[in-house]
Order: sequence, then structure tokens, then C-alpha cells
Amino acid sequence: KHEDADIRGKGFDWPLLVKDFNLLRWLGANSFRTSHYPYAEEVMQLCDRYGIVVIDESPGVGIVLTQSYSNVSLQHHLEVMEELVRRDKNHPAVVMWSVANEPASYLKPAGYYFKTLIAHTKDLDPSRPVTFVTNSNYEADLGAPYVDVICVNSYYSWYHDYGHMEVIQLQLATQFEKWYRTYQKPIIQSEYGAETIAGFHQDPPLMFSEEYQKGLLEQYHLVLDQKRKEYVVGELIWNFADFMTDQSPQRAMGNKKGIFTRQRQPKGAAFLLRERYWKLANETRYHGSAVKSQCVGNSPFTF
Repeated sequence: KHEDADIRGKGFDWPLLVKDFNLLRWLGANSFRTSHYPYAEEVMQLCDRYGIVVIDESPGVGIVLTQSYSNVSLQHHLEVMEELVRRDKNHPAVVMWSVANEPASYLKPAGYYFKTLIAHTKDLDPSRPVTFVTNSNYEADLGAPYVDVICVNSYYSWYHDYGHMEVIQLQLATQFEKWYRTYQKPIIQSEYGAETIAGFHQDPPLMFSEEYQKGLLEQYHLVLDQKRKEYVVGELIWNFADFMTDQSPQRAMGNKKGIFTRQRQPKGAAFLLRERYWKLANETRYHGSAVKSQCVGNSPFTF
């Protein structure tokens, strides 16, 4: 989820924030990542109020070059985590700290870098688990031994095996089994999805059509429903809403992986996820009378 819309651009916007939180309520969603950069503190305050749990992430995106793992970079990264924890540690919405997104954690310096960074974050706040979001291979990832929860991004049948949704179940199940066999830690599918241009329809589904996005999500859900009975503890769609990016031949006026458009209009996948999330919520809610949250008033959220 990004702080981005077509009029304001990137940045904090109160009316947009209220709209987004009402869409989260409509979806039945209960969590998101502050992916790629920390959000305004007002976002955290609304998360506290609405009962949305947050994976609070540093702006350490795509640490790629070997020099990025230098002592200078590490020292700065330690300071960034200090600032993030100091600001957000008293927000009950924050359930976990994430120190990076999709770093090159297969490079040799990554082991020491993430061991140091994660230990430092745990010293700052021993009460919460610490992770980073990986897209590396389970065998090659040198930072994974130090996290409490494995957060994995994967885009099966999008960035490879174009159009072949029939391979998703096998690939995703294999991904989960290998990560869990190696580390014996809980796993979150921290990104999955497909670019979709609202109003594009194709049968059979073709990439960029609304049918393709829905079909891809459904294939993921079949595996997630099985693995959440074992060790998969969360699933996070990428992305909440379309957002602008730098121009490139790979982007059609921004990133189109949203289940809502940049103007917050729903694509077909939004209705698919709404049905799923509320079904999961109703299946897992406490038996008997649920206690209403005092701070949310008449909202449908309970705990």
C-alpha cells in the first residue's frame, strides 16, 4: 500500500487516507506493509483505531550493489531503524518490524549485515518479531537465518512463465515447503499479484486483463488455504491500489498491480478478495460473543 493518488501524487492526504481505510474495512482486510518507506504517523494512528496490524518497514529497498553493504550503509541503516522504532514503538497496530524489501541477500556481505541489523532492532524493541522481505532463493539467502518470520515475495506466472497459471500451485507449494524445511519458521506470502488494466477483459484470460489477475490470485489461494493450516501465517496482496512509477517500457502509466485503480475504483479482483477476506474472518473469529473494540465505535471490527 502506497501513499499515492492521481491528484496529490505521493504524500500524506487526509481525505484519501479516510477513503483508503474505509476500503480496507469494505475488503475485510486486517493488515498491510508500510512497503518501501515509512508512512505518516497519522496512518499509524488510524491503524490503531481501525484494528489494522502493520508490518512497519524501513525504506531499505533493493540493497543491491556490494558497496551498499558497506559500514557506512550499515551505520545509516541502524540509525534509520532507531528512528523508526522510536517513532512507532508505542502504536499497538505495529505487529512486526521489517528492515528491508527485496535486498540482494544472496551476496556474501549480507549475512553479517542482516545479523547486525536485526540484532540491533531486537535490542531496540525486544517485544516484536523482526523480518525483512526477500525474493531470493531459499538456498542462497544469507539473511534469512536471522529473521523471526520468513516474508517471501513471488510473482509466479507474471515475471516468468507468462500466461501459464497452471504452474502456480506446484511452484508455490514447492516454495513454501523448501523455505519451511530449511528454517522451520512461520512464513508470510508478502507479495503476489499481476498487472491489470481496469476494463480489459479476455477469455481465455490474457496478461493485463481483469480475468488474468483474478485467475492468478485464485491459484495462489488454493495453496495458501492448504499451507495456512500448517505454517503460513499471512498473505499480502501486491498491491492495494495502482500507483505512479518512473516511466519505462514495462509500466503502462505506473504500476497496475492494484486491486483498486489509482482513483480507488475496484477491479474484479477486489470483489474476489472481499469474499475471501470476510470468509476467513468469519471462520476464524472467536466462538461466542465477540467483544467490541471501544475505540472503533460502531465499526464491524471486533477482537
